[in-house]
Amino acid sequence: MQNNATATSPCDIRDLAFADQGKRHIEWAFQSMPVLQIIRKQFIKTQPLAGIRLSAGLQVTAETANLLVTLRDGGAKIVLCASNPVSTRDDVAASLVRDYNIPVYAINGEDHAVHESHLTAALDHHPQVTMDDGADLATGLHTKRQESLPDVLGGTEAADAAVGRLNAMAKQGTLKYPVIAVNDARTKHLFDNRYGTGQSTLDGIICATNILLAGLNVVIAGYGWCGRGIAVRAKGMGANVIVTEVDPSKAIEAVMDGFRVMTMADACALGDVFVTATGNQRILARDHFDRLKSGAILCNAGHQNVEIDLAALAKSASSHREIRPFVEEFGMRDGRKLYLLSEGRVIASAEGHPASVMDMSFANQALSVEHLLKNHASLEAKVYPVPDAIDKQVARMKLESMSIKIDRLTPEQEIYLASGCEGS
Repeated sequence: MQNNATATSPCDIRDLAFADQGKRHIEWAFQSMPVLQIIRKQFIKTQPLAGIRLSAGLQVTAETANLLVTLRDGGAKIVLCASNPVSTRDDVAASLVRDYNIPVYAINGEDHAVHESHLTAALDHHPQVTMDDGADLATGLHTKRQESLPDVLGGTEAADAAVGRLNAMAKQGTLKYPVIAVNDARTKHLFDNRYGTGQSTLDGIICATNILLAGLNVVIAGYGWCGRGIAVRAKGMGANVIVTEVDPSKAIEAVMDGFRVMTMADACALGDVFVTATGNQRILARDHFDRLKSGAILCNAGHQNVEIDLAALAKSASSHREIRPFVEEFGMRDGRKLYLLSEGRVIASAEGHPASVMDMSFANQALSVEHLLKNHASLEAKVYPVPDAIDKQVARMKLESMSIKIDRLTPEQEIYLASGCEGS
């Protein structure tokens, strides 16, 4: 499967022969990442990560590659493994190894055992900084490599559900190093989660199935920023959108945004396409599978493959086969057929998030690592937001790259807002 004979860096990838194509994809994405271009130039001059061992567990895409090259050019010694095996671009992995001398352990479609071995390889790097999209490396350090924890200066996390787990660890006193929740930056969740996930999820559904969304009932579980983005895009393509929620505030927001809101139990009989975007487990479970109509398509936009109860789905089916790439058909005992996309993982049958959106997310990642290294001595072992100054800096650079100017407060306006002297 792997062809690593001429690799100059340690790696476990599919084939170095894919590197030429991967390099073209990396260069194409970089054109749409002007903020990261600016940061890369700064890092080359200032070397803020000089000599730092950094292990990254991220989705192996062309956009991620440009983040890692930026960090490498800032002096970091990097090892990359996949946070989602289904989304790995084998050509990008090959180019990172051959052209950028970055060790990569990732193969598209790798099984659980191989995935675990790749996580182990990233932990063997003895990282001083972790960069996670799902807390795989942070969890591995805390459960399997506790002897390495004293060397870790800090980490970043990009997945919402994983941020919740890290916050729980911090409250329990078990988190051993500071982590910056990149997902919570306004220039991340307002754009990456809403516009990126909204577009890439529907792109993945269409590429996997070639269905026409117009006129279908699309059920979206969860109305956070990801759910909002998916709902708006599905509506824009002519779908009838139904939202399920457990948060009454988000539910009423979905109603006022023009969507039908109901329980998943009620939505089961209506839905043609189901998208989970909650970060929680068993959003679609055995009781739901029994009620779905034949032909229903099930997919997940959350990071972990726990939102659809895969064990219950397999147990309730009498037959199972792959009918298209990324599409599994489950034949139910009563003759119905249900279709699961991307093995229940975050849907990865298309290109993923556009580079122009990931530009801001990865700018936050790069600047947050720089912030950690400058301030780690004064940071406690807890989860921190992206500093507001970094968040606004990223937004400002993005606007400048688009040749957009905005107003600034005058000194008198700043004094007026700060004084609170005048009332109604």
